[in-house]
Amino acid sequence: MGKPIIYIDGREGTTGLQIYDRLNAREDIALSLIDEDRRKDPAERARLMNGADIVFLCLPDAAAVEAVGLVTNPDTRIIDCSTAHRTNPDWAYGFPELSPAHREKIRTSKRVANPGCHATGFISIVYPLVSMGLLPKDAGLTCFSLTGYSGGGKKMIAQYEGAKEPGMYAPRIYGLNQSHKHLPEMRTICGLEHAPVFSPIVDDYYKGMATTVPLFLNREKLLAALTDHYKDCPAVRVCAAWEGTMLDANAMAGSDRLDLIVQGNEERSTVTALFDNLGKGASGAAVQNMNLMLGFDETAGLSL
Repeated sequence: MGKPIIYIDGREGTTGLQIYDRLNAREDIALSLIDEDRRKDPAERARLMNGADIVFLCLPDAAAVEAVGLVTNPDTRIIDCSTAHRTNPDWAYGFPELSPAHREKIRTSKRVANPGCHATGFISIVYPLVSMGLLPKDAGLTCFSLTGYSGGGKKMIAQYEGAKEPGMYAPRIYGLNQSHKHLPEMRTICGLEHAPVFSPIVDDYYKGMATTVPLFLNREKLLAALTDHYKDCPAVRVCAAWEGTMLDANAMAGSDRLDLIVQGNEERSTVTALFDNLGKGASGAAVQNMNLMLGFDETAGLSL
């Protein structure tokens, strides 16, 4: 049996390029590449997608939905990196560390929705606590999340790396109307009755994310619960201790692992997910899901 054939639709975007970089040197898969002058040709894209074992969709939401419609081969499996299918129950949610059921559904599904970056941080903290009963489903939660500007894709990267407006040198809070596109995913996957009050913040550094959820819970109890939940997960680490009095939002830049930092006291705590928005927050997670779908070691080709 030959090597699995992988096609990346939208390889020219930030996520697609990062997936390509992780796969290009691998000898256990075969990358199918489209000619540059035909990358917007629906017929050629459809031909390559239907000839692949796994297709990564690295496209805007509407284009991702359209691309799914081009796949007629029942054996072609899809990993969608857009927002389009993350709350669709017919798609596996691509966060294997959440539960054995999530992991198994990813392994066997033909359709996997890759998580969003901010959502990855929030869900990594809240999902286990809800499933263990430490947080009620009707909890009123808040979350703030720092990201490097690469999270905004090519347009934002060009804005930050070109001639900047004065305000772009300082952290900028966005999603001010509480309708950020990751909120439905954050609420639905965690089984919450209410979306959190969410403050995403972009700052003048390339990549790295720090997503923090403040909680009125005992620090030691939180630490024990999260440590137990993630004890067998190579791509998620719960840090029992943290040196220093500050957390750097870009501390995990270049890594495909997510670290959880639990700080606080007997009454109040913060849990911070530190990870790379382009790693476990996007392309690293997508490759991890591909590995599981193909029966490979889930960490193959990843930097942990």
